[in-house]
Amino acid sequence: MDTRNPLSNPVSDLSGIGGKTAKLLEKLGIFRIQDLLFHLPIRYEDRTRVLAISQIKAGMTALITGKIVFIDVLPRGRKSLICRVEDDSGSIDLRFFHFTARQHAGFKPGTTLSCFGEIRYGYAGLEMIHPDYSVIYQENTVVTEPYLTPVYPLTERLNQGTIRKAVKQALALCETTTALLNDWIPDSVLKENRYPSLAEAIKALHTPYANADTNALLNGTDPSIKRLAFEELLSHQLSRKLAKQKARLWEAPKVSSTDSLSKQFIQTLPFNLTEAQQKVISEIRSDLESAYPMMRLVQGDVGSGKTVVAAVAAFFALNSGYQVAVMAPTELLAEQHYRNFSDWFKECTKQIVLLTGQLKGNARKEITGQIADGTAGIIIGTHALFQDAVNFHRLGLIIIDEQHRFGVHQRLALRTKGQKENVSPHQLVMTATPIPRTLAMLQYSDLDISIIDQLPPGRKPVTTSVIPSERRDEVIARINGWVSQQKQAYWVCTLIEESEILQCEAAEKTAERLAVALPDIRLALLHGRIKPAEKEAIMRAFKNREIDLLVATTVIEVGVDVPNASLMIIENPERLGLSQLHQLRGRVGRGVDESYCLLMYQSPLSENARQRLGILRESNDGFYIAEKDLLLRGPGEVMGTRQTGQVNFKIADLVRDADLLDNIAMLADSVLSQQPEIAPPLIERWLGYRSDYSEV
Repeated sequence: MDTRNPLSNPVSDLSGIGGKTAKLLEKLGIFRIQDLLFHLPIRYEDRTRVLAISQIKAGMTALITGKIVFIDVLPRGRKSLICRVEDDSGSIDLRFFHFTARQHAGFKPGTTLSCFGEIRYGYAGLEMIHPDYSVIYQENTVVTEPYLTPVYPLTERLNQGTIRKAVKQALALCETTTALLNDWIPDSVLKENRYPSLAEAIKALHTPYANADTNALLNGTDPSIKRLAFEELLSHQLSRKLAKQKARLWEAPKVSSTDSLSKQFIQTLPFNLTEAQQKVISEIRSDLESAYPMMRLVQGDVGSGKTVVAAVAAFFALNSGYQVAVMAPTELLAEQHYRNFSDWFKECTKQIVLLTGQLKGNARKEITGQIADGTAGIIIGTHALFQDAVNFHRLGLIIIDEQHRFGVHQRLALRTKGQKENVSPHQLVMTATPIPRTLAMLQYSDLDISIIDQLPPGRKPVTTSVIPSERRDEVIARINGWVSQQKQAYWVCTLIEESEILQCEAAEKTAERLAVALPDIRLALLHGRIKPAEKEAIMRAFKNREIDLLVATTVIEVGVDVPNASLMIIENPERLGLSQLHQLRGRVGRGVDESYCLLMYQSPLSENARQRLGILRESNDGFYIAEKDLLLRGPGEVMGTRQTGQVNFKIADLVRDADLLDNIAMLADSVLSQQPEIAPPLIERWLGYRSDYSEV
């Protein structure tokens, strides 16, 4: 055992926690003894007082004591064991549907029991079903608890008794050695915010007194939970800021980016850049000329022109003798980037290559050879880019599109490929998912952030309607009229395969039905299982107006650009988050015509779903939508699949605790300048091993 801080030891060091139980606790994020302290109750039970049976009512949860006066097994209906207990004021039945012969034999008339459970109406009056109970052998036995009893989040095959015993041992360790829970936050900050010490806060949350305000403890307004949230948010902020400092230990590839160079490339483009794009390019140029590697996030709404900004950055790096890696989350998007870059860089002497997982054999060997010898200047691909067999000649700039779709270790692997001696490549990451301010302050405080807050001229807002699926026939008729005007449309399904549970139309079945209903319409199907060559052919045909209606899954969420497609029908939109729906909707509204998006839902809609679809109908502002999405679904969902290194808090809640963030940003700067020695233990307490990924 680690005598310096036993809280850092594995939870299996505790009595009663064997290998199997430790594995179950890991599912709850509990690896170390310390993690138990931050695994907070979801509610509390009051076992601090015994109520007379006459005082209890249906719907209450209560602790009672009484003598057994009657036992019977009822065979009718669902077999159950009935045990009636009474005190001086009345009686109540205990009912057990699952019981053993030994348990049955232990219930003898005259035996005194203490029982805790929820009261409900039964066949013969009030009853408790499967209460917690124990036999009282001596009259003066204390059956009450000194504090409210915590009820913890569990996982399958783990019970409250096991986790309560483990937490109790962790709390006992803290009481015997108070130094284990060091208050790293300065006293002045605790006093200013009226926060208790860390030890006091943890004790109050796990063992509150009977008169405690449990609503405040559970909704996050109690000073004890605010104090823990404050420290957790501070640790995340410190982790990101230290990552930024660490990145500055590397030298940057020397990139030249003069005004004349910039104009030279921009003048070859088939469109004019917006002021917002030019401003972001200027920020990127400044980074590329810095002594430190660029770490910049470019965010902008769908269609704001992030890719061409990235292309200008690629031009600067390429012109300075460096290779550029562009990583996209899907083959469809990688292929589109390849087409765009090939068009924009057609005068370039360096090769532009596409590397995906589908490329095999000699073709793959040829491209990896071009990457290794420097013949390939711009390398566009998917996850295939960071595989061991891919070696870069002189990687100077990494561009990552839709960066939240990648695991942190994947981004780290790609950057490591470009690190030579003391030089590390520049990084430009892009997202079309606008990031709420509160999320950006924590998740991306190690990055400089640029925002493209202007759409290209001529782009019109998409008119969004919410309609029930019962009006499907009307929608299909509308497609006929739409296509007759030489316009194209998308029909988006949320699943590929049939699912009765989710009541979603499968894309294949939908395509078949639409083909029957619209015999004169040229229709095609696109989903993730179609081979890349076929997918490419379908998209090219759609773009060339050889297909009128594209039935697709959410594979078209990012990157697909067909200006003549100005109608989108999304089935079962209630299954998707607001940000994802907004991304899908961004595939239309790219041309000069008025564009429409129909959200066709399954009735009945829940109140939450009705509210979410209403937000989308009212607004085309991705930043506003992202803020609302954060309020409704939380940070993990807004940013896509939860990944190592993504914001995933034990206690803090970005919506509830948003008011803490401004103070935390200032305090983190103060700590790093005046008390840098407290940052590592704070980060280790809250992030543990996850802090290893913070420098990406």
